Amino acid sequence: MSLVLYELDGHVATITLNRPDKHNAINGAVRGELNAAWDRFRDDNDAWVAILTANGPTFCAGADLVDGEGAVGTFGGTFWEKPTINSFESGMELFKPTIAAVGGPCIGYGLTGVLFCDFVIASEHARFSYPEVTIGTPTIVGAIRLPHRIGWANAMELLLTGQSMSAARAHEIGLVWRLVEHDALLDEARAWAETLVAAAPLAQRATKEVAWRTADMGWIEAVRFGETMRKVVAATEDAVEGRRAWADKRQPDWKAG
Repeated sequence: MSLVLYELDGHVATITLNRPDKHNAINGAVRGELNAAWDRFRDDNDAWVAILTANGPTFCAGADLVDGEGAVGTFGGTFWEKPTINSFESGMELFKPTIAAVGGPCIGYGLTGVLFCDFVIASEHARFSYPEVTIGTPTIVGAIRLPHRIGWANAMELLLTGQSMSAARAHEIGLVWRLVEHDALLDEARAWAETLVAAAPLAQRATKEVAWRTADMGWIEAVRFGETMRKVVAATEDAVEGRRAWADKRQPDWKAG
């Protein structure tokens, strides 16, 4: 049985955690399949938007504390030169739009993965937590990412208490972008994905990359980088198609090329 499912429908890929009997906890086998799924999405020219979701009542119980070997993946290199970006949630460079559809408890590694998605859609059954501090372990990637996402105090509420946060509270502080009825969760995610695939995929990716990289740049450097990206995208077939479609008053036929 596959522990992570990958399905491409049109230009929308759905990546589904599929270990419900273990609350979708991350062990070495899940980690391997999950990394492979994100690699497949990144490298597939027909996949423009991804939805991350899970089977069963729990979205992800975090690292498997019973069978945890390999949960963080494998690393090459020597002791000091080991790369630390080896997965989607640890910072893989992926500029295609991503959506998390969360319908149950989302804990530890699960929450870190959700944080790297552009849009978080959750049902009232969702709950969010970083319980690591309650067992004497620090949260690292979540601590790097979360304050930029929801502000300092809101991030510390999750990171320093280990307590579970309701979907309503998560929506209030901006961790959840859209709160929906549980039975409508995947329909909402898929509808939003279809909205996203209507736009030019290469222009989207360039825009997301500019937003991501310029956060740490000075103003002049940021604008120069952005204008360079504009010229790169302007040289693509999709840019030509977009102008033709506008002139012809028709829907564009994007090729992501």
